[in-house]
Amino acid sequence: MEVIYRAAGEGNEVGGDFYDLFPISDGAYGFAIGDVCGTGPNAAAVTGLARHALRLLAREGLSGPAVLDRLNSAILDEGARSRFLTLLYGELRPQEDGSAELKVVCAGHPLPLRLRQDGTVEPAADPQPLLGVLEDLELYEQTVTLDPGDVLLCVTDGVTERREGPRMLGDDGLADVLTTCTGLTAGAVAARIMRAVERFASDAPSDDMAILTMRVPELHQN
Repeated sequence: MEVIYRAAGEGNEVGGDFYDLFPISDGAYGFAIGDVCGTGPNAAAVTGLARHALRLLAREGLSGPAVLDRLNSAILDEGARSRFLTLLYGELRPQEDGSAELKVVCAGHPLPLRLRQDGTVEPAADPQPLLGVLEDLELYEQTVTLDPGDVLLCVTDGVTERREGPRMLGDDGLADVLTTCTGLTAGAVAARIMRAVERFASDAPSDDMAILTMRVPELHQN
């Protein structure tokens, strides 16, 4: 796994992008990447709430939708400090055959992309409502089997919304870059994506950017 984070300039208020990776049980681990609306103390408060709540609730054995539903209630309970939150939450479990079972919920966040070894890129989840808006969410969990050598790419919208004049990198542009990453390590994929984002526009980034990549180890035959 590899994570690259770039803050938008120097001296800015604390942004709302965050990521986390933590063990759950039996070799499985949970991961999250999110973006809180706004900057400053209120955004930082929701970021901290989300990070701690995700770890606590996931380790209680709750499903992804249940974890996000409780987090949504906690955000709304913040009242005036409440902020919208886009969040990608997933759990990854290694399987005996070398594959990995991915269970994921994408709440208003840029969709995670899966890169297969043949260069095919496809979304690994469907879009669902973001958190911090509605009290009653009907979230559902999706299950994907990642094969050995597959890469999962997760980003915040500072990556997909990178602009040069009227042009925007977008989901399609991100997918195009990912198709060139077949056979690379998780770290090399993250680095190539970041280089492509930085080269897309000459101006300094106006939004924080986070890139999280995971690669399922390939099976080695004796």
